[in-house]
Amino acid sequence: MSAVAPRRGFEAAERRLAWSLVAPALGVILLVALFPLGWTVWESLHVHDLRMPWRGKPFAGLDNYVAMASDGRFWASMGHTFFFTAASVGLELLLGLFLAMAMNQAFRGRGLVRAAVLVPWAIPTVVSALLWRFLFDAEAGIANAVLLDVGLIEEPIVWFIRASTAWVPVILADVWKTTPFVALLLLAGLQNIDESLHEAASVDGANAWQRFRHITLPLLKPAILVVLIFRTLDAFRVFDLIYVLTGGGPGTSTEPISLYAFNALLQNLQFGYGSALSVVVFATTFAIAVLYIKGLGMDLGEGPR
Repeated sequence: MSAVAPRRGFEAAERRLAWSLVAPALGVILLVALFPLGWTVWESLHVHDLRMPWRGKPFAGLDNYVAMASDGRFWASMGHTFFFTAASVGLELLLGLFLAMAMNQAFRGRGLVRAAVLVPWAIPTVVSALLWRFLFDAEAGIANAVLLDVGLIEEPIVWFIRASTAWVPVILADVWKTTPFVALLLLAGLQNIDESLHEAASVDGANAWQRFRHITLPLLKPAILVVLIFRTLDAFRVFDLIYVLTGGGPGTSTEPISLYAFNALLQNLQFGYGSALSVVVFATTFAIAVLYIKGLGMDLGEGPR
């Protein structure tokens, strides 16, 4: 008993020391993350319109959320967001997997190729958006010049005047910039796969497609799910790329939910309604993250079969 008491006292002192060291970081997280979130939720429960300051900030309860349910622009922006997320993440996953498998091969200059692939990811999003806006310019853009040279079009396309064509540079810009990040994560997953498994399957007569389907994909599933978590949440919150590239136009046909919330808050000065939109963005991304994390945990726990 005499030896147990000092050990317990030492463990208690260690716990107190650990909490004292962690407390500053927890305080910063509370200040930077939770306080703004709580304030936004509180603001969303009020009618706060800076265009009419004499009305003050009357408590409205869930009126902003009820109004949102009948707001056609809200539902359209949510549809744009889901479309952009599905299209960009799907293309990035396919292209990223192709690049990762190519970079996983042994060849001369592999390190240089891996570094060069990461260049688009290192470019700031605003610069990337301006670059792609210039590429798809109706008069001086390279995209129209190439399409005219190969005979795919007979006259230049005004890309940003119709929704069907405005989405093309938006999605391509995001895919071009973010695919290297996806490839890097998938490459890390590929390098954790034991090459002897492929060699044994090859000896047993499995061709390249069979080895990819039955060995590579099952063992790469955790890395794919990590990619889906990061990219889906990032794509769903897209703002700067579309703000610079199309401004949500033509009209509001490429406006995502984050840009709609920005317009409500800082252009229309509807702080109550804009805060409610921001809360919906947070709640949706949080729900997506929970679903992905549950899926990731189940797969990591079960392992490949």
